[in-house]
Amino acid sequence: MVSSVASSPAASATLSRRRKYLVLTICCISMIVVVMDISVVNVALPAIGHDLHAAESGLQWTVDAYTLVLAGFLVLAGSTADRIGRRRVFQAGLAVFGLGSLLCGLAPGVGWLVAARVVQAVGGTMLNPVALAIVANTFTGAAERARAIGVFGSVSGLGLALGPILGGGLVDAFGWRAVFWINVPVVAAAVVAAARYLPESRAERARRFDPVGQLLMVVLLGGVVTAIIESGSRGWGSPVIVGLLVAAALAVAGIVWYEPRRADPLLELRLFRSVPFSSAIVLAVFALCGFGAFLFVTTQYLQDVRGLPPVAAGLCLLPVGVPVLVISPLTGRLVARSGPVPPLLVAGTALALGGSASLWLRPGTPLCAVLATYLLFGVFLGTVNPPISNAAIAGMPRSMAGLAGSLASTGRQTGTTLGVAVSGAIVGPALAAGGTTFTAAAHRVWWIVVALGLGIVALALLGARTGRRPSRPRTT
Repeated sequence: MVSSVASSPAASATLSRRRKYLVLTICCISMIVVVMDISVVNVALPAIGHDLHAAESGLQWTVDAYTLVLAGFLVLAGSTADRIGRRRVFQAGLAVFGLGSLLCGLAPGVGWLVAARVVQAVGGTMLNPVALAIVANTFTGAAERARAIGVFGSVSGLGLALGPILGGGLVDAFGWRAVFWINVPVVAAAVVAAARYLPESRAERARRFDPVGQLLMVVLLGGVVTAIIESGSRGWGSPVIVGLLVAAALAVAGIVWYEPRRADPLLELRLFRSVPFSSAIVLAVFALCGFGAFLFVTTQYLQDVRGLPPVAAGLCLLPVGVPVLVISPLTGRLVARSGPVPPLLVAGTALALGGSASLWLRPGTPLCAVLATYLLFGVFLGTVNPPISNAAIAGMPRSMAGLAGSLASTGRQTGTTLGVAVSGAIVGPALAAGGTTFTAAAHRVWWIVVALGLGIVALALLGARTGRRPSRPRTT
């Protein structure tokens, strides 16, 4: 048996409706700041590069150091919270995240900034899966739980969409350091609110630490991402790049061989026997890879190619943020009523159309056409997150729901990391030239985005054919 989401369902059921929604609000705020710091930095990248004299690979690491740590340690943080208390870990995560944000704002060079981003991410790992477990522990009824998870999943997309808009205004008014400093008072208030309103909970039996599995996970993700980012300067034939990819391949073999032999593995591979769960993880990777690539290329297109100031570049992404605000709550209700397939079909189609339309963007493309293209990405982001969150958890035994949610979050962060790494490797060498050179390189990114959108559609159709009733993995 693995760790449970709720250690005391009866106690959770006694919470008043007002208290439950206060808990949901606090958890959503934490999710917003963690996810927003993935996207808010993108609009600040040109200013960071200019101020700190950073190369393109340094800018990629500014984004990917954060998402890579999130992807690599989310499951560990979730199991630790099961063991010592979810509220306690949640509060510690807020404090570490706030410290990391402060250090980012004080960084004197890009190396220090990347290191501070790692500190931020360590705090973020204690917030993302733990907040989802707290929400699932608080809302115990099937219908209200689905709605609450839908809202929580929607907030992830909202944070990604609002990040560049908020970041553009902050960079223009106060400089790039302000995008980090603004987190400090927010997390301080959240620490106080968590102490007052969040219920404490633990698993009936916490999962044991799996150091070998954790090491294999870090080698796999770190090897792949570092190889992609550094391939631009070293070349794919470099011994360093080849060595990193070989290490990643050996890590995969190690995971497949070692993890099933543990009583409490870091990666519960038997969860992947469930087709809906496996599809949800692949969907998470596809979706956030596409959006991570879009955001990395777009913020540099708007500022470095079109010459817009940060605040104008941020406002140009309003067509992404507004649909998320409007559509996400409706998507959560649609998932609760009709399942994940309809919104996933819409999301995949919108992503493929957005990538296709982006192929026509040039330095002189009328701004109205640019904004219309970004609207498609807003529709995509507003419809993709709630069905992924619900599909990952729905149908899982309660003893596995927390772990399933953590793996879904890991899929999202892995997708974002890969999207930034791949798009940066493609457009980085062409960025200095700008104009048609950048446009030609960006075309390769947009074709990848189109393929990812079509992949989401294909997986959604596969889910419709196999039926909505999930196959449950066996428990011990």
